[in-house]
Amino acid sequence: MRYLLLTLFLASSFFSYSQYEPENIRAVATEFQNCYNNTDDRGIYNMFDKVMKTFLSPENTSEFMDEVRSGFGLIEKMKYSGTYNSAHVYSTTFEKGKSDIYFNLSSQNQIGSWFIPRNRAENAPRLERNTTEMIFPFKEEAFVYWGGEKRDINYHMEDLNQQYAYDILMVANGAPYNGDPEKNESFFVFGKDIMAPCDARVYKVIDGIQDNRPGEVNTENLTGNTIILQTVKNEYLLFAHIKHNSIQVKEGELVKQGQVIAQCGNSGNTTQAHLHLQLQNTPDLYNTIGAKLYFKEIQVNGEIRKDYMPVKEDFVKNTGSFK
Repeated sequence: MRYLLLTLFLASSFFSYSQYEPENIRAVATEFQNCYNNTDDRGIYNMFDKVMKTFLSPENTSEFMDEVRSGFGLIEKMKYSGTYNSAHVYSTTFEKGKSDIYFNLSSQNQIGSWFIPRNRAENAPRLERNTTEMIFPFKEEAFVYWGGEKRDINYHMEDLNQQYAYDILMVANGAPYNGDPEKNESFFVFGKDIMAPCDARVYKVIDGIQDNRPGEVNTENLTGNTIILQTVKNEYLLFAHIKHNSIQVKEGELVKQGQVIAQCGNSGNTTQAHLHLQLQNTPDLYNTIGAKLYFKEIQVNGEIRKDYMPVKEDFVKNTGSFK
């Protein structure tokens, strides 16, 4: 997703405890702290890159910051802790407690993604991976276009909010489509059923967004038609770029593992049909940390793998059958 240029392109996580703090990062942190403590929420909004501004309006930014101030008070000190994958981390002392703040910066030193806990629940230990058992979300074999823990095989690792995410499509004879590449229906994955990987509650639904013509993108609705599921362990699964008018569930509904919840589409900021799937620690699109998503038992390149996290160019299917 973030936001996919799929037609243009067919490390293990680490935490550095180095105390070296790049000057540009320090400048951003100092500006953020000053704006935050002075309730200059417009100033914080002006620190965002274009994509971040798509997710958070000035009004949303102010509401978000008010939640943080209500939960933790003003910032007393921000100490650089190092990096977590692509994000810079500050151990932050607030008036009412301590928390880590994560920033991703663009090449122009603008905030491209972040994670800032708003309350004690969100200030829990970072979600590293799922403990809920998951099945693969397609009935048929599918192809992992982006996936894994290293940037060279998963460009999502450049973004804190999407790290470890998958982009999944279907291919035959080395191609994702057959026929006219300007028609969504030519793409093998378009219209395929998407299943719930586990029992869960439907936390959020975004619907009503038209599918793009292949090669075009929708920069106003980045995730397109979207579903977010919440597990009983408060893990959140995000499904993006869903087909227009295919969502079969409603917010608050309880779904069962293997239940069809939607169909794969080409909505949002993407150039061709695929499923963007990720695990995250909150239900937000803009204030979350991506986590590793493992599947209980799947067939990978013809071999059975258990508790496996697929990587780029894996052919994956469930070991069980689903109607």
